[in-house]
Amino acid sequence: MYKSVYLKKGKEESLNRFHPWIFSGAIHHMEEGIEEGDIVNVFTATNNFIAVGHYQIGSIAVRVLSFSEEEINHSFWCSHLESALKMRQRIGIADNDNNNTYRLVHGEGDALPGLIIDCYGETMVMQAHSVGMHASRKAVCRALVEVMGNRMKHVYYKSETTLPFKAELEQENDFIHGGTDNDIAIENGLKFHVDWLHGQKTGFFIDQRENRSLLEHYAKGKSVLNMFCYTGGFSVYAMRGQAKMVHSVDSSAKAIELTNRNIDLNFPGDKRHKTFCEDAFKYLDNTDNANKYDLIILDPPAFAKHRKALHNALKGYTRLNVKGLQRIKQGGILFTFSCSQIVSKENFRNAVFTAAAQAGRKVRILHQLHQPADHPINIYHPEGEYLKGLVLYVE
Repeated sequence: MYKSVYLKKGKEESLNRFHPWIFSGAIHHMEEGIEEGDIVNVFTATNNFIAVGHYQIGSIAVRVLSFSEEEINHSFWCSHLESALKMRQRIGIADNDNNNTYRLVHGEGDALPGLIIDCYGETMVMQAHSVGMHASRKAVCRALVEVMGNRMKHVYYKSETTLPFKAELEQENDFIHGGTDNDIAIENGLKFHVDWLHGQKTGFFIDQRENRSLLEHYAKGKSVLNMFCYTGGFSVYAMRGQAKMVHSVDSSAKAIELTNRNIDLNFPGDKRHKTFCEDAFKYLDNTDNANKYDLIILDPPAFAKHRKALHNALKGYTRLNVKGLQRIKQGGILFTFSCSQIVSKENFRNAVFTAAAQAGRKVRILHQLHQPADHPINIYHPEGEYLKGLVLYVE
């Protein structure tokens, strides 16, 4: 049915532990005619079937879809999407009138490597991170329409920036089912404009939902600084948490515009909020901003996307946190994050530890934060844990 890939002797060990990646160095040979994005059957050196998955040129050569010898058809996609939906229902995120914003499919965490699907009300935003998932997008969409039923009306496919740049593909950002101009979604009772057309990721950082709720708990009566604000998510929660002042900073004029729109959507005419379109490091370097804030959020974009950049990324996290720790008031609370997958929890914590020492502040850890339950981590794929955060009390 599918063409075959054969492993070198002993290279099936990780697959026996259900790790969903097969690296190119583990492959002995392949059948002729296999093209990037094809579904392939994988066999051990002793010719025993071990997995079926998407083939791709690069270090990760096969992303495993199943460890059973089965056809990847409509029933397969429906079964996996139904499993993903059921889990979100069980944890109270799906079918929640107070929250129609959540991740339905989180790649390897939902046994669908290379696929992301986020729910924004009646619109689902789908992203492919592999050539195979790009090739399967229409089949996935058909299954999604069937599984979600009247929960959704639109599917927007957004993979222009996520597919391998060397793959010769007609990348696209467009609706592949339905179509709408309504970009408002609800998260924990708050409304947000979601820019799935041009925004980062699928248009909104859903993975910070629970961390935004925690920040709301600490915001009452405080002066708040939200660095790298993007859509202003933390700022909106701080406003509802009765912060006395909220400043949002981002170097992107589009991000500032979106933040202002989201503040106006929830708190029209509220004078507690102000935006600054400025580089984060430059803003923190300004001595006028010293001892102004009781609560600071540092949520930068990924400083490192490749292992070669790890050293410089850790230096960047240290430098950023030094500045935040230097600027926060005595008795202040600092929320600091890394979304770089290659930066481990230990790496990040050491960078922040170094920053505290350099800033000369007494610091205590109040919370250790991570991605929420709708971004599950496959226990056989620890690489899926990417979001790290610390809440610090600073004296």
